[in-house]
Amino acid sequence: MAEHGAHLAPLDPTNALAAIESAAAAYRNWGRWGVDDVWGTLNFITDEKRRAAAGLVTTGAAFSLSQLFDGDGPQKGWRRRTNPVHTMLDTGLDAAAQNQGFPHGIGGADDVVSMPLQASTQWDGLGHIFDRGKAWNGRNAGEVVTGLGDLVTGIETVRDRFVSRGVLLDVAAVFGTEGELPDGFAITPEHLDETIAAQGSTSAVGRGDIVVVRTGRLARARREGWGDYAGGPSAGISFTSAGWLFDHEIAAIATDTWGFEVRPNEFDGAFQPLHQIAIPNMGLFIGELWDLDALAEHCAADGRFEFLLVAAPIPFTNAVGAPVNPIAIK
Repeated sequence: MAEHGAHLAPLDPTNALAAIESAAAAYRNWGRWGVDDVWGTLNFITDEKRRAAAGLVTTGAAFSLSQLFDGDGPQKGWRRRTNPVHTMLDTGLDAAAQNQGFPHGIGGADDVVSMPLQASTQWDGLGHIFDRGKAWNGRNAGEVVTGLGDLVTGIETVRDRFVSRGVLLDVAAVFGTEGELPDGFAITPEHLDETIAAQGSTSAVGRGDIVVVRTGRLARARREGWGDYAGGPSAGISFTSAGWLFDHEIAAIATDTWGFEVRPNEFDGAFQPLHQIAIPNMGLFIGELWDLDALAEHCAADGRFEFLLVAAPIPFTNAVGAPVNPIAIK
């Protein structure tokens, strides 16, 4: 793998823009899969990759990696994000009263949910983040996402792409205390590599893999209450790991945190600078608010940290992100 970090500007906490400019130039995939590409790093998942991933299933044990889509979830209004609102349209009470207007005694229940698409476990689409006015593949952000939504890289364009080998990197188990990392812990390439070494060969990361990184932040939220889980301080991926993500040619990455990258961010006055590199420049898909605890326990018990991962987003047309119920099968 190339040592892409060798020619980057030094990481100066007071100069986020210099670091972003340098990393964007070094890790940019624009044009790599053609000028019309809408799949980004999901191009690394081939039919052969999916067949090999299916061969990892030996016991059939399955784990949902989704949090619940619950009115009592972690959201508290930041950027107008709220928890799902679930409303019943018809209920058993209506059926018992026989006032639904159906013949021969048949009755039913119907419901509706109103929610931001990133209220719980989700994928960030390629139209979610821009870099200085540019969207994925160098397109003009204003021509990609309008009031009608993402007209080019809407999440529906990748609705059948998220099937591959999944790899769990339980960084919290290796570097944390009782399986949890402290807030502000920046996960560097060294932490990722040492976690792989500690877990063994089944956690080696390669082209087309979907990597899931556990920080233990969700476990703490479950124990202590939501608090600032959605938007507050957290362990997460360091900006210095951008080259690691690029060099390993992964298809996507997800964490058990709200923001994927370490918070507070590593630069003064910055906001999510690693997103700015990963999504519009690399074309890398990011998952957030995933539940990795049960999977991590099982992986630690059987010593296997690889699995078939099926994580298709709900294909809301022109959406810049979407809910997902990822299933890991071992």
